[in-house]
Amino acid sequence: MSPSPTINAVSAGGVVFRQQANQVDIALILVGPKLRWQLPKGTLNPDEQIEQAALREVREETGIEAELLDLLERIEYWFYATRAGQRVRFHKFVYFYLMRYQSGDVRDHDHEVEEARWVEVNEAIEILAFESEKKIVSTARDWILKEEKNSVKKDSQPSRLKGSENV
Repeated sequence: MSPSPTINAVSAGGVVFRQQANQVDIALILVGPKLRWQLPKGTLNPDEQIEQAALREVREETGIEAELLDLLERIEYWFYATRAGQRVRFHKFVYFYLMRYQSGDVRDHDHEVEEARWVEVNEAIEILAFESEKKIVSTARDWILKEEKNSVKKDSQPSRLKGSENV
């Protein structure tokens, strides 16, 4: 028996957040026959850059526009599937980006998704189906809270006006 061929596959998606009334929410999607909560992500189109694919997948699966801030994590794993009647081994890479909500409504998600919704970040970590995505959202939460703390420090600093030193 010959070994299964190996195919590299690349997907991209994101952790989209919004802050409202001292609460951080994350956009999650409900998918699959088992109805599991996960982060929006999907396969790159031909000639599409990873960052473009991440923004497109978020827009399609959640109905919202987002600003890409930073790469959070690249997950790598292997799995087997059948393609054209042949068993194939896949080497999958998934790039997750931190994204800030810009506009749109989660009710405008596409047909591949059962539901998209905003979930408070700690609750999101609890209900996500995959441990790897829970870790990614924890990393995102820490980054968001750190940035929020830094912006509060900057806002509380007295401003220095040019030429006010002699007043």
